[in-house]
Amino acid sequence: MPEAPLSAAHDAAVVQGYHARTRHHLSGYAAGPDTLDWDAQPDPFRRFAGTALMPLPLPAHRETLPWTSLFAAGGPAPRAATLDHLGLLFELSFALSAWKELGPDRWALRINPSSGNLHPTEVYLIVRGLPGLDDGVYHYAPQAHALEQRARFAPRPGIQPTQLLIGFSSIHWREAWKYGERAFRYCQLDMGHAIGALRYAAAVLGWRMRELGLSHADTAAALGLDRAGDFAPAEHEEAEALFELLPGATNAAPADPMDWLAGAAWTGQANRLDPRPMYRWPVIDAVAQASRRSVRRPVSAVPPLGARHRLPDTRATAAELIRGRRSAQRFDRQARLGIDAFWPLLAALMPAPAGDGAVQLPWDTGGTGGAEDGPAVHAVVFAHRVDGLAPGAYLLPRNASAGPVLQAALPHLSWRPVPDSPPEVPLLELALNPALAGTLRTLSCHQAIAADAVFVVALLGECGASLAGRPWLYRERLREAGLIGQVLYLEAEAAGLRGTGIGCFFDEPVRELLGLGAPGTEPWQVLYHFSVGLPVTDARITSTPPYPEPRP
Repeated sequence: MPEAPLSAAHDAAVVQGYHARTRHHLSGYAAGPDTLDWDAQPDPFRRFAGTALMPLPLPAHRETLPWTSLFAAGGPAPRAATLDHLGLLFELSFALSAWKELGPDRWALRINPSSGNLHPTEVYLIVRGLPGLDDGVYHYAPQAHALEQRARFAPRPGIQPTQLLIGFSSIHWREAWKYGERAFRYCQLDMGHAIGALRYAAAVLGWRMRELGLSHADTAAALGLDRAGDFAPAEHEEAEALFELLPGATNAAPADPMDWLAGAAWTGQANRLDPRPMYRWPVIDAVAQASRRSVRRPVSAVPPLGARHRLPDTRATAAELIRGRRSAQRFDRQARLGIDAFWPLLAALMPAPAGDGAVQLPWDTGGTGGAEDGPAVHAVVFAHRVDGLAPGAYLLPRNASAGPVLQAALPHLSWRPVPDSPPEVPLLELALNPALAGTLRTLSCHQAIAADAVFVVALLGECGASLAGRPWLYRERLREAGLIGQVLYLEAEAAGLRGTGIGCFFDEPVRELLGLGAPGTEPWQVLYHFSVGLPVTDARITSTPPYPEPRP
């Protein structure tokens, strides 16, 4: 049994201590494995033996909705809640996107990206009232594009309205196997990417979604993750979040899955992913426990979905872009980006630029910007090959109050508004640096993917006083950074470019470069790096379709 929860102040100290402990330094990296046996990599696919398997339709090849149509006021017209549309939702969010081969090696890619392609995020469906599917709890199996029924709900009299919930969990060991103590960060960044993947897929269907804000214990119970016997001796799954999909009216009372669990019949035994783990990282369990939400959060009203007026110049369909998203492995170091194509990429990061209460896709999932207190993560843009913008560091504050707060912490920087930047992109010049490319390579763990990009974004989050009474906001900050990364992935594809997340960076040198190493600036932490550029493909790697043939 887990120990009784400690005080919020103690938990906040554990969280902040974890972040400090897992910083990379120029003199050494955070604690991780000394060696990796790639032949013994954990199984990337969780399955539950003894469950009924329900194959889902694969209709994405028939989709024709343009990418830009997602961003009209109110979004596309909502489609009915059917099994076919449920299949499309999963196909455009968490399914396989391709199989890759290089020599004797073969590996799967997925729609939702993941640090190191390790995929710690597991996805569940809780459903009532959907024709063709029994009421209950299901685990999504991406390799088969199918649902495994974990629980069957007791029947209820009368006709029930359709209710669809998507739940998330993390298997920390999948990331820790490669990344050691820093893995908890990456699992939360992956959660942000997964939330974004779900939101864009729901948008194709014209569906809205909102986070239910359950406590950690209730989320675990709703997904069956507190059933210890179902996971022995398999790796534990950490309950993360639960979202309600809204195919119809957005003012309906929020679902409460705790009311559905009475009399549920559970089945299934989780498979063991790594029978011979070589290391243990107790600090991951400690920060996970310290950052669990202990109370319910009131469910936010679903805000109006505003139009986005600055869009990329693309004729691609939404399904093409979503299914074609890849993480760049190399960039063309000679490529440049025109300023007119640059502004839409940044405009996409602004949750509510109009100031009229409407929120842009995908920032409408529960709290403006996807976080409990509104946007709390801000973008430092290192632009070094953007025509019309001098090489240097620029700040994009994602809400109106962030700029003055950061300026007070960093008064030595220039803080000049960028001339001719659009009103919805309040970009500020911090400092110019003609030799930026080499600096970025050094700061991003000496990776060329940062030096060869046309620009790199460092994401800053406030991780100070706000965590004192609510240590779970640490997860929110990292998820918000991951959601920003997901937006950049898809917007880069729409601009004819490609992106890649960079979880490996030297934390303190980045902060010192910006002046955040000075006293009074401790609350601001670097959470994620993301690079965008023109990809260079590796002709040696072959690609095959994710599934044998389209299903009707």
